[in-house]
Amino acid sequence: MIKHVIVAVSLFVIAASVQAIEHLRIATTTSTDNSGLLAVLHPVFEQKFNAKVDVIAFGTGKALKIGSNGDVDLVFVHAPAAELKYVEQGAFIDRKAVMHNDFVIIGPESDPASIAQAQSASQALQMIAKTEAAFISRGDDSGTHKKEQALWIAADIKPEGAWYLQVGQSMGAVLTIADEKQAYTLTDRGTQIAFDDKISLDILYQGDEVLFNPYHVMAVNPAVHGHVNYELATKYINFVTSEQGQNIIKDFRKSDQQLFYPDRISPD
Repeated sequence: MIKHVIVAVSLFVIAASVQAIEHLRIATTTSTDNSGLLAVLHPVFEQKFNAKVDVIAFGTGKALKIGSNGDVDLVFVHAPAAELKYVEQGAFIDRKAVMHNDFVIIGPESDPASIAQAQSASQALQMIAKTEAAFISRGDDSGTHKKEQALWIAADIKPEGAWYLQVGQSMGAVLTIADEKQAYTLTDRGTQIAFDDKISLDILYQGDEVLFNPYHVMAVNPAVHGHVNYELATKYINFVTSEQGQNIIKDFRKSDQQLFYPDRISPD
C-alpha cells in the first residue's frame, strides 16, 4: 500500500513538473537556425527558466507576418526597415538589438564575372548582370532577399533572364543550389561559415558598409494579441541581451570563426 502511494506521488510530481514547463513560440529567420546558433543558445535559456522554446524558421518577411498575426510570442529577425513598419503599426513592442554580422557575395573560384575586383557591392552586381553569370536568389521575402533587392536597386539593375534564378528556399538550401550550379549568391556570413565545409563556393566580395546585417528581437504586442506569453517573451529578450546571452553569441564559432557579434557587450 505504502509503495503504491509513493509511486502515485512520484508520478504526480513528474506530471506537475512537465505541466510547469512553459512554451515560448519564436518565429525567426532561417539564418539564425541554419547557422546552429539557436541550438546552443536555447538550451541555456530553457534550463534557466524551465521553459521550452518552439522555433519556427522562415524568411524574415514570413516570420514578421506570423508574429503580427499573433501566432507566436516573439520574433528574432534581420530586416530593420520591415521591422520598424510593424512596430509603428503596433504589432510588436520591446524591440532590442541583439547581434550583427554582414552579408557577403559568394561564387565559384573561377569568378566568371570577376567580382573580386569590384570596388563596391553595386559594382559587383553590375558585373554579374553584365556577364549574365548565374545568380541564385532566395526569392522568399527573407531579410537576405530584402537586402538583395535593395542592392539591385542601388546598382540600378532589374535582374531578369535565364541567368537569374529565384528559388524561394532557405539560406542553407540556396547555398546548396548555388554550389551545384556554381553560381553566385548573397548570403549572411554566419550561414556561409556554417556551410563552408559543405560547399566549394568562395567569398568573392565583402566589406562594403551597405552589407551590414543587424538582428533584432521583438515581443508580439499583448495589447493586440492577449493570448501571447508576453512574460516569457520578456525573459527571452532580457536573456539574449544580457551578459550571459551575449557571451554565448560571442563565443559561438564554427571552424574557429565567429559567426555573430553581440551588440550589448564588447566583442573582445
